[in-house]
Amino acid sequence: MLILLPPSETKRDGGEGAPLEQLLAESALSFPELNAIRKRVVAATVSLARRPKECAEALKLSPKQMGEVDRNKAVKTSPTMPAIDRYTGVLYDGLAASNLPQEAREFLAQNVLIQSALLGPVGALEPIPAYRLSFDSKLPALAAGSLKKAWAEVGGKSLAKKLKEEPQLVLDLRSEGYSALAPLAPAENTVYLRVVTKGENGQLRALNHFNKKGKGEFVRALAKDAANTSGISTVEELIAWGSAKNMILERGAEATSDWPAELNLVVSGVIQKMC
Repeated sequence: MLILLPPSETKRDGGEGAPLEQLLAESALSFPELNAIRKRVVAATVSLARRPKECAEALKLSPKQMGEVDRNKAVKTSPTMPAIDRYTGVLYDGLAASNLPQEAREFLAQNVLIQSALLGPVGALEPIPAYRLSFDSKLPALAAGSLKKAWAEVGGKSLAKKLKEEPQLVLDLRSEGYSALAPLAPAENTVYLRVVTKGENGQLRALNHFNKKGKGEFVRALAKDAANTSGISTVEELIAWGSAKNMILERGAEATSDWPAELNLVVSGVIQKMC
């Protein structure tokens, strides 16, 4: 099973890992074929950070967030930590990866990719620096003009190649903005997860804050039950596993020409702990 997560704008400081420039030189991240575009995006990020006022405007930073400019300026040389620990925010608070047992963290390492605006898809336990960038950030020095144009084709090809070599169930939890940085072609064993609630009339309603929380807790539950979830290879098996854990997973909208089929995680208005 391949689980695709969005990143978060907020990140922890620090780390003890090798700097990004060394990691890229040694092709230490997944999808080394992306290193050329990674270096271009990193260079454009640093270039913008050298003009603090312009950088703050481009990244929509408040005066209290100017430290993010310094993060970007030092992104090639600052220390790194596992991506799953670097990101914070509602989804990652729900996942709470730092206090998972080793077996669960190994599940994340083997089954989770995070769609970074800076580096493209990276493994959950692969080291990354602290930075500030979003899927729609504007980087004037980037020849492609936008991150979507820079990443979409090469990112999508890398994921497609991986899935051709290793066919598996794909569970896409990325927001639509981050999905566009490495789009997946609709396929029988690929689903886009939505977190919804069901009203008294039976109608489904999408959630906002609880959407992220639900996704984080759902991935945490999968990781904690690694002995049983590592072998899941179809949507039906995933639905059955969820049922055994008192989770409601239901097929949603069918695939279209440019969007995968959807799978609904149905929760109460206030999410109950899944694990």
